[in-house]
Amino acid sequence: MDPTNKPTGPSPHYSLYQREMFRRGGEHGALPSFSVHPEELAESTKKTLNNRGYFYANSNAGLGWTDRANRDAFYRWRIVPRMLVDTNTRDLSTELFGHRIPAPILFAPIGINKLYSPLGELVPAKIAGELGLPYCLSTAASQPIEAVAAANDQGAAVKNESNKVHAYSGPNGGDAQSPRFFQLYMGHDDDITISLLERAWKSGFDVCMLTVDTWQLGWRPTDINIANYVFYYPGAVGNEVGTSDPVFMGKHKEELAKDSGKWIDSSVWHGKAHTWEKMPWLIKEVRPVPFPVCSCAALTGVQWKRISGGRPFVIKGIQSAEDALKAYEVGCEGIVVTNHAGRQVDGAVGSLEVLPEIVEAVGDKMTIIFDSGIRTGADVFKAIALGAHAVQVGRLYVWGMSHEGEAGCRHVMKSLLADLDITMTVGGYQSLTKDVHRNKKALRYNPSGVFPGPDEHAKL
Repeated sequence: MDPTNKPTGPSPHYSLYQREMFRRGGEHGALPSFSVHPEELAESTKKTLNNRGYFYANSNAGLGWTDRANRDAFYRWRIVPRMLVDTNTRDLSTELFGHRIPAPILFAPIGINKLYSPLGELVPAKIAGELGLPYCLSTAASQPIEAVAAANDQGAAVKNESNKVHAYSGPNGGDAQSPRFFQLYMGHDDDITISLLERAWKSGFDVCMLTVDTWQLGWRPTDINIANYVFYYPGAVGNEVGTSDPVFMGKHKEELAKDSGKWIDSSVWHGKAHTWEKMPWLIKEVRPVPFPVCSCAALTGVQWKRISGGRPFVIKGIQSAEDALKAYEVGCEGIVVTNHAGRQVDGAVGSLEVLPEIVEAVGDKMTIIFDSGIRTGADVFKAIALGAHAVQVGRLYVWGMSHEGEAGCRHVMKSLLADLDITMTVGGYQSLTKDVHRNKKALRYNPSGVFPGPDEHAKL
């Protein structure tokens, strides 16, 4: 690829990263230390992680059929390339909740990142800032909210052609230099919920994303085999959001000292489902304050809109058009179409299977983020063509950071961007938003065929 005299377009030439890899090998004999082929990448983490880390990253619910359904669904949809199209510049950029971002790719919220690298969530948060892509922080993180925000801003501080694309002029509680969202696991203590959301807002997380498919972890036999629940072991990680929260510690410090699972069992994966009736309270409803006035903040309602100055609220875990419509009716600006990467309900529909009907129901009313099964640039293309406004990737960046921390995470995410950019170039599509989004002619459905097995590709 000729890197000279390349016209400047709306997006960086991410495709040049491929040439950079070739040059390093040809001129200096420097080869990547691990493969970014998704199947080889996942397998290679067996050598870099202990059993707990490996199985927590790779375990699925039950027999793993939902995880398989996610990948099968991508195999069924085939891209229709177009020829003699001017793709000398590509536009991968989009607008998401008021943020102009260089590509429609978010770092998905994944908990307990210290299982994969000593710095935990600081690693992907920094790389997201470097790239100008939204980073979503999990309530089950192994770093405090404030520390993750600082790492995200650190990554964004060094400007480059990717993060320079980011632009935002709306309200932000922490003067964030890069887009970042907070994923909420909501317990049943409203004071703690309020504290978490206020901390997130003050730290610059300006979108709230409530996960509704994981009141408790799904049945995961490969985790059960090794009692893979890190919170119950000495020196437990994954409590850091709780131990840094003044309200939680004010109420449960002594209990936590006796039971290292107190945070996760009472405030995160507590096993007590919320219902749609709770959503108005969480998002925007004002509840009457009794007289005499109580100082307890829970009496007035959380009102994410009040805390954030009206910023968006998103529900993560939608798998049906009916639930998508309910999310719209209770005041959500967006949804995440996801089955938690096949980790919660075994034998469920693949996320991409249900995306078209959800888009048909609410695609003109809400922002739709797709999650579950994204592995390649072609996968991103297909999800956007079927109506998603953006996608989340999780396991990919976890696998990367499991190898070389920041360098591994950066390599995997830059590879995904290059893959998407090259797919647009050789596929004949210039703009993701104008030429791909909800373009039924860009894909063709193939109901037959068998998804290739794990060893059915060229490898060393």
